[in-house]
Formats: sequence, C-alpha cells, structure tokens
Amino acid sequence: QVQLVESGGGLVQPGGSLRLSCAASGSDFRIRAVGWYRQAPGKQRESVARIDSGGITNYADSVKGRFTISRDNAKNTVYLQMNSPKPEDTAVYYCFLQTGPPYKSNWGQGTQVTVSS
Repeated sequence: QVQLVESGGGLVQPGGSLRLSCAASGSDFRIRAVGWYRQAPGKQRESVARIDSGGITNYADSVKGRFTISRDNAKNTVYLQMNSPKPEDTAVYYCFLQTGPPYKSNWGQGTQVTVSS
C-alpha cells in the first residue's frame, strides 16, 4: 500500500510561482511513472506533466515552458514547479505514481491551486 501526501497548493498571483510536492510512503514499492493531473470545476481531469518509466517527460501544451516536473528518487517525492501561472491554471492538482510490478496506479488526495490577483 502506497500513501501519497501532497503539499504546496494555495493562492498565487498571475506571473508568480508555486511548487507542489508529492511524497510517497509505504513498503516494498517501486516507482515507475510519475505525473501531475488537474481538474477544474466542470471539466474532466487532464494530464499536466508526466515522467514515464524511461525518464521521458511530457507536458500539456498549455503548460509547456512554464511548468517543470521533477522527481527525487531518494526521497520518493515528485515536484511540480509552476512558474508564470495563469488564471486558467486554477484547479485541483493530483499527483500520480505508477508502482510495480504488479503495476498499480496511485493517486494523491488533491491540492487546490488558485491563480488570482
């Protein structure tokens, strides 16, 4: 069983910066892919950024050049650095870890990010 604890959400002004963290804990797990997703009110959950098992990163077009995903394997922690956020980035952000084998998807509880002046 893997537990994910997210932190770092809150209110940020447009053009500011914010860093989200997601710490994983548990026993006998191996992290494969990691990622961040978000869900705005009335919209479907969408992928924001992802690092696959081969270390390749992918970003949604809407955040390319502004957001950076990274991971600290020693700390079992995933980060999302959000630079120059925009009001349309306002959403609940969820971290995602794929562990295994056997492969399993693990989700954080979500953290609210509000971009507003």
